[in-house]
Amino acid sequence: MSDVPAPAGRTRTWADMAVDAMGAALDRMVENGQTPGGVVAAGSVGAGPVYAAAGATAPGGATRPGPSTLYDVASLTKVVATWPLVGDAVVRGLVDLDTPVSAYFSTAVPGEGGGVTVREILTHSSGLMPSTRLDRYVGETRDVAEAILSEPLTGSGEHRYINRGFILLGLLLARVADRPLHDLLDGFSHDLGLSGLQYGPLPRGENVAPTERRLVGGEPMHGVVHDENAHTLGGVAGHAGVFATAEALAELAGLLLEARDGKGGLAALSGYIDESWRSAIRIDDVTDRGLAWLISKEGLVYHHGFTGTSLYLHPGSGRYLVVLTNAIAYGRERAGLSELRKIAADLFV
Repeated sequence: MSDVPAPAGRTRTWADMAVDAMGAALDRMVENGQTPGGVVAAGSVGAGPVYAAAGATAPGGATRPGPSTLYDVASLTKVVATWPLVGDAVVRGLVDLDTPVSAYFSTAVPGEGGGVTVREILTHSSGLMPSTRLDRYVGETRDVAEAILSEPLTGSGEHRYINRGFILLGLLLARVADRPLHDLLDGFSHDLGLSGLQYGPLPRGENVAPTERRLVGGEPMHGVVHDENAHTLGGVAGHAGVFATAEALAELAGLLLEARDGKGGLAALSGYIDESWRSAIRIDDVTDRGLAWLISKEGLVYHHGFTGTSLYLHPGSGRYLVVLTNAIAYGRERAGLSELRKIAADLFV
């Protein structure tokens, strides 16, 4: 349950109630063998986060995770690394959301994909192939961006969750800035005073949560990216590869919520954030897509990661919730995770 209880005499807040509910849900997942453990952080603008933790960092381990435990956040990389870095590039005039991505690559792109825009990628409506297997390009002499853009488009204008687009954005950011993507994220984190938001690989240790054991008799992925395509790219990609702590994501969440109102260290991204958190394309009766983020009909802005992670922001109330687990360590079915996420979303209703 909560590792940082409310001081005696202090009025219990929404964050206190949220971590109680989420801590109990994490405890149930651990007891049911659905995750080794996990950490949650809840808070709001102007108030520090409250944390809860459960279980252990690793399967069969004795070390309890905490606010500074590093988790492979998988597709949260899209919204905590690539998306803000794109916004920074837009503000600095290096990238335009409606310019075809081929304009940012020096190699000629013969396929339809060359006309795809950054905005279409962010809204997952580009029509790029939804199935991504970068190992098909191993050994080729052409640039990986050219290879991706040369593939035929399918379903342009329709919402289809596509990792390929964010892989392209990671490559694009490195090109326009003339710096490696991991270096760009390090600079972003440093400028904001964030510690615990970075690309791997990381040294094995009790402060790093391992993910999946892919082969019986083998070792789990520990400090190296779980996503196969990010691994093929060297562990650094626009769609996956980031490791983060609950502490760092809580701080980032607060900065993003402040920035929407033109305040704090990310104030320059205010317009970009506001646009990102408005509906750009309908997914179903209850969910829309903004720029990168999912948006619920209740105004909740959120994203998930395959390894067992989630980040929720509620601009209307200034509240946020960070959920970090390594449920993937017990299998790709990740039993119990959908229930945990429903409990999390319901806290904002």
